[in-house]
Amino acid sequence: MTMWVFGYGSLLWNPGFPVARSTRATLHGYARSFCMSSIHHRGTEDHPGLVLALDEQDSAQCKGLALSVEPGHEDRTLHELRERELISSAYVEKMLDVHLESGETVEAVTYVIEKDHVQYCGGMPLEEQAQIIAHAVGGRGPNTEYLYNTAEHLAEIGLRDPDLEWLAQRVRSIAA
Repeated sequence: MTMWVFGYGSLLWNPGFPVARSTRATLHGYARSFCMSSIHHRGTEDHPGLVLALDEQDSAQCKGLALSVEPGHEDRTLHELRERELISSAYVEKMLDVHLESGETVEAVTYVIEKDHVQYCGGMPLEEQAQIIAHAVGGRGPNTEYLYNTAEHLAEIGLRDPDLEWLAQRVRSIAA
């Protein structure tokens, strides 16, 4: 049985596991947004950054990539994903149906935000997000790098995200 992982943020450009197949996919009922304070990877407790999370919303949909794990690497991949994504318990691991562009539906390991967690910051205006992202740095580097890489990879695979495009342009102007 194939193990699938849904990528919508850094998993697009840095999956961290051997990928056998990558295809565009849609997850219904969730929106990609900078709704999680980052106190480890892209910020600190004193100066949090922002990272993307899947925010549950009834009429929303998120376009990303369904990544199938190379056979034989499933256990190690799941272990490493949990170490990476569940570092602060702000994400919840779920098995959710994603719809591949081929029309096929697969169940994928997906990390969504826990709205009751202290790191949840949904609904923040884009300008406020841009100001935070432009200045935050964490254990995995500048918050700007995370934004730019995600926006560029979405564009490369033909998936537009107007909010991320606006944020990338605005953050570049702040950082200039």
